Amino acid sequence: MQAVTIQTFGDPAGLAVVDLPAPVPAAGQVLIAVEAIGVSGADAMIRRGTLDGYGFRPGHVPGSEVAGVVTAVGDGVDGSWLGRRVWAFTGLGGGYAELALAPVEEILPLPGGLSAAAAVTLGSSGVVAHFALVHAHFAAGESVLVRGAAGSIGITAVQVAAAAGAGAVAVTTASARRGERLRELGATHVLDRAGRAGSVGPDGADAPDHYDVVLDIVAGPDLPAFLTRLARNGRLVAVGAIAGPPPVDFGMTLFAAFQRSWSFATFSADTVPVTDRQAVRTEQFAAAARGELRTVVHALLPLAQAASAHRSMDAGEVFGRIVLTPTGG
Repeated sequence: MQAVTIQTFGDPAGLAVVDLPAPVPAAGQVLIAVEAIGVSGADAMIRRGTLDGYGFRPGHVPGSEVAGVVTAVGDGVDGSWLGRRVWAFTGLGGGYAELALAPVEEILPLPGGLSAAAAVTLGSSGVVAHFALVHAHFAAGESVLVRGAAGSIGITAVQVAAAAGAGAVAVTTASARRGERLRELGATHVLDRAGRAGSVGPDGADAPDHYDVVLDIVAGPDLPAFLTRLARNGRLVAVGAIAGPPPVDFGMTLFAAFQRSWSFATFSADTVPVTDRQAVRTEQFAAAARGELRTVVHALLPLAQAASAHRSMDAGEVFGRIVLTPTGG
């Protein structure tokens, strides 16, 4: 089978298409003939070498989210899965391939009307958006700021917060056009990447100065500045680090505003029981199939253009999610 591997960490040029033996499902696994592969920020971080502490080595096949048809099952797996179209979480790799393995507890049938591309755009990001707001103890009527809202997590978080009755849903983004698209999805105020109003259109002019909840997908050196955007008893939850880790002394910002009772937390969907993740995912897939929850596919590209997909991500050009297809875009 064809797969994309990381030959050298760093630049997207280190990604290469290679021929690998077809995998065989072990006990508790299924084999999926892949139709769509979600390209995520985590994939880019692994490729850059940002997560080298996790033991990734040259030859690693990135990709954690695929959709396709189950073609084989391992011991202990119900044979009724054969031939079914499913979404699957493959773990920390293995997705950039024509065939992928996944644990049976991490697959979910696709409802009618939901494309494979839409499934890999929503499958992981929707769960992160939902449970990150739960982790932040978000309540209806509270204000929310989504930092880095142009990716699939941010786009879903905007919709989830708006549907849950947020008093305001502000977003940071790079352009007025992106701001317009985010407003169509439920954002009420549009700010620039630094959280300033007015520089990417008029929508942020009356934005709140402070927010009950900040969902931060970016992190990096500017994270402390967004801590200062919290209201009293405000909560910032970091759900990603596409700009890298925050400064080592960022906690001093919390202590400098001790009497405002700010809170900082990280969130990973790994801490949510798989049954809970699958229950929310089932609801979100059904909502997307009905058109009540929108997915945004930036581009469909053939698997061989994985490096091009990563260049677009590194350049900040992506709105939504890039989806790779083994049979071409």
